[in-house]
Amino acid sequence: MIYNRLRQEVVKTAREMLTQGLVIGTWGNVSARLPDRPGILITPSGMDYLALTPDDLVLVEGDSVSGRLKPSTELLLHQAIYEKRPDVGAVVHTHSLYATAFAAAERPIPAITEEMAQVIGGSVDTAPYAPCGSSALAELAARYLSRKQAVLLARHGLVGVGQDLKEAMLSCIIVEKTAQIAAIAHMIGGCSEFSPDEIKELRENYVYKYGQNKE
Repeated sequence: MIYNRLRQEVVKTAREMLTQGLVIGTWGNVSARLPDRPGILITPSGMDYLALTPDDLVLVEGDSVSGRLKPSTELLLHQAIYEKRPDVGAVVHTHSLYATAFAAAERPIPAITEEMAQVIGGSVDTAPYAPCGSSALAELAARYLSRKQAVLLARHGLVGVGQDLKEAMLSCIIVEKTAQIAAIAHMIGGCSEFSPDEIKELRENYVYKYGQNKE
């Protein structure tokens, strides 16, 4: 089976969405860019993540769709993000509670934690509402994502991206955590956001210096 390791990683990430409480049922979707040619692997539509196997994933290369199951209804959204962001290697779409509350209110999630500034690159904006699975939603999501690592979909949910599946999942987890903190902080008096200069410094330090094998 081609891309066996990548298929296993996509399945693992999809299950992690469920176990982390970022989705319920069969909602949400996961994809990863192919390492050696244009195309993606994406989760199928309406599939129980606990029953999902690597063979169930759908291989999409341009207009060619390979697999025994239908791809996620948000295929266009994933494709639009990959087209606009060559640096993105994986996309994770969740319906986590607090992030979706901000999406329902059509309010951005502010950059009030260092993790948010470092991993996401600032506040998370909300793309205007468009029906799920539509080309309009795909275009809006890619546009409002801009150069950041996450975007809210109005009255819908959250999309996190990264260089790989691990990073895309981390984006979703950090955004959900920050949304919770923002909601709690609002109840006890509010919170202060990082300035653009502070965000820039935190993001650059994270990207270029944080961790091993960096200067």
